[in-house]
Amino acid sequence: MSILVTGGAGFIGSHLARALLVRGERVVAIDNFNDYYDPAIKRANAAELAQHPAFTMVEGDIRDAATVDALFEAHDIRRVAHLAAMAGVRESMRQPRLYFAVNVDGTLNLLDAAQRHGCENFVLASTSSVYGETKRLPFNEEDPADRPLAAYPASKRAAELLAHTFHHLYGMNITALRFFNVYGPAGRPDMMPMRVMEAILDGTEIPVFNGGNIHRDWTYIDDTVAGVIAALDRPLGYEIINLGVGAPISLREFIETIEALAGRKLKARSVPTPPTDPPITFCDNSKARRLLGFAPSTPVREGLARTWEWFRGWKISIGQWPD
Repeated sequence: MSILVTGGAGFIGSHLARALLVRGERVVAIDNFNDYYDPAIKRANAAELAQHPAFTMVEGDIRDAATVDALFEAHDIRRVAHLAAMAGVRESMRQPRLYFAVNVDGTLNLLDAAQRHGCENFVLASTSSVYGETKRLPFNEEDPADRPLAAYPASKRAAELLAHTFHHLYGMNITALRFFNVYGPAGRPDMMPMRVMEAILDGTEIPVFNGGNIHRDWTYIDDTVAGVIAALDRPLGYEIINLGVGAPISLREFIETIEALAGRKLKARSVPTPPTDPPITFCDNSKARRLLGFAPSTPVREGLARTWEWFRGWKISIGQWPD
């Protein structure tokens, strides 16, 4: 029996695949290695995973129903961690059709194939962005989440609703996990932690929303992976579950923590927060604790210290660390 990890060469997907392999699972991953960010990063992740005999990497696109169906035909897939997506809130407003094609049509292909092949449990990666600019704090799963601020969260909310349809019609076990600001070693280069570290290292100036006066609920990658594995292990019918720490900090404090680790200041210019971005993300994780035994254990300062150490080591290994 195998676990399918879609987006398995990406940031969260590769960390998840590695953790599953360590505990003795057979893992099949699919990724299309798109160029939203440097595909070489994902190919390096895939090459590392490929050293494990229980890992299979398939290069393909979840928008292709035949490719998805062939995955289930060729492998005895019992559980699915569906992480593949077009990510990026602001970019989604420039390419909304692409985001819906990947995040909704691609999800439909996977749900359909999983249902026809008797998949036992399906875990769907969603996002805290579906809450939009809700006035209910912390963010709770009972919120209707029906006022998304951009095409990306709109597509993710649509995928959640589509998943409920498959549960209702076919009795599928589907858990939608709403991720909160995941960060850590080997993180995506387009996200704030890596952008800040890169800018501090090379001295470039970057824009900072509202002078850093926005708040995010940062979740370390190991905690996120533990939550995903707990969901894979627990068929729950249909559930939507927040997966985050529940301790938002300001972007200013986040940057200052990285500056202290680096011993250098960031060159930043304040810009207005775009209408695609809420002023805060704040996770109510009580449902995850109750249903999944979720217990995030990495404070943001510790997580950033680990991330900075990885970043420094990586830069040294590729000859880009200053003398």
